[in-house]
Amino acid sequence: MVEVIVARRWRNRFLFLGLAFLFVFARLLPLDAGPGGWPGPDMILLFAYAWALRRPDAVPVLLVTAVVLMTDVLFMRPLGLWTACVVLGLEFLRARSGLTRDLPFLGEWMMVGATILAVTVLNATILALFVVIRPALGQVLIQMIVTVAAYPLVVLFSAAVFGIRKAPPGAVDQLGHRL
Repeated sequence: MVEVIVARRWRNRFLFLGLAFLFVFARLLPLDAGPGGWPGPDMILLFAYAWALRRPDAVPVLLVTAVVLMTDVLFMRPLGLWTACVVLGLEFLRARSGLTRDLPFLGEWMMVGATILAVTVLNATILALFVVIRPALGQVLIQMIVTVAAYPLVVLFSAAVFGIRKAPPGAVDQLGHRL
């Protein structure tokens, strides 16, 4: 029984890592037709937040930190700033994962949207405070809105394809640990 639990945890971690590499690879491909395109959602952020609310053990903080730090390097963002913001949001949501079990999906979506808004504003504020070159505010806002709008699709995809669902209230695993 213990082997099944450990195998499931590692499977979810490798799934997250594989998805992250897939999204980074797709974003690095030279597929832009020209300037002025719409920014896509931050899929790594969405999967990390969705999985942290459903199965907090599926996305350990060190894994998310390593993945987002790698994206900071690859996408030439200020090293560690976006990582710190994402980890703060992740831990905020992880701490409330037990409370969201009884919350309807709309409430969960609003909480994740508010967290993404806070993370984006914190990142933009720190960049502005230190006068770092940053993307246009309109582009950042559009990406934030698109990211929040894509959250239900990520949750649906995670549940349908990977089986990452909320644990029912009071559920325990085979070892007696609360899910």
